[in-house]
Amino acid sequence: MIVRYSTALTRALFVLAASAGAAPAADLPYMKPSFAFEPPPPAFIWTGLYGGLNAGGAVGAGVGAYADKSPSGVVGGGQIGFNYQLSPRFVIGAENDLQASSLKARDGSPYHRDATLPWFGTARGRVGFALTEPRLLIYATGGMAFGEPKIVDDGKLRIGWTAGGGVEWAFAQKWSAKLEYLYTDLYRDLRKDVADRHARFHTIRVGVNYHFDLFSQP
Repeated sequence: MIVRYSTALTRALFVLAASAGAAPAADLPYMKPSFAFEPPPPAFIWTGLYGGLNAGGAVGAGVGAYADKSPSGVVGGGQIGFNYQLSPRFVIGAENDLQASSLKARDGSPYHRDATLPWFGTARGRVGFALTEPRLLIYATGGMAFGEPKIVDDGKLRIGWTAGGGVEWAFAQKWSAKLEYLYTDLYRDLRKDVADRHARFHTIRVGVNYHFDLFSQP
């Protein structure tokens, strides 16, 4: 009889201890597994149409008749282009831009006749190389340039060439920023189809682009 009562008491104490331990455990927060799978981000490519704005400064060896005077001024405008990524590292493309300009040269005479370049534009090809970080693109660019240098009221539409290079960084899913240098030489008078006095200048500008298909699959 004593053994039977002892066994029953032991069982009762065991059940009571188990119930007391389970109650605090029920209050613990649920912890998600730390090894939950997340899909990788989409592959980054430069292929697609883009457009944006830019601004910078220009200096040169002369505008129009004042080739011995160094002009300077600010430039600003917009660009539109298209990139195609040939491989994970190589990118080709084309870009057109149109710029307003305050580029001005003064002849130094008592009459202070100014030579100005109110606007100019370019149509260029681009060849780029994406570094180990695919969002960073280094490129060379070159092509045709056009503009209208003016001496007093005499403005002549001229064409020429331009070449340079830059670096572009895609800092967000659809946006990139660039730093670009161009050398431009306008020298041919379109009305006469003959070479005229040169308007040569250097341009350094920064810009931002919106990419319409930056993450589209090729």
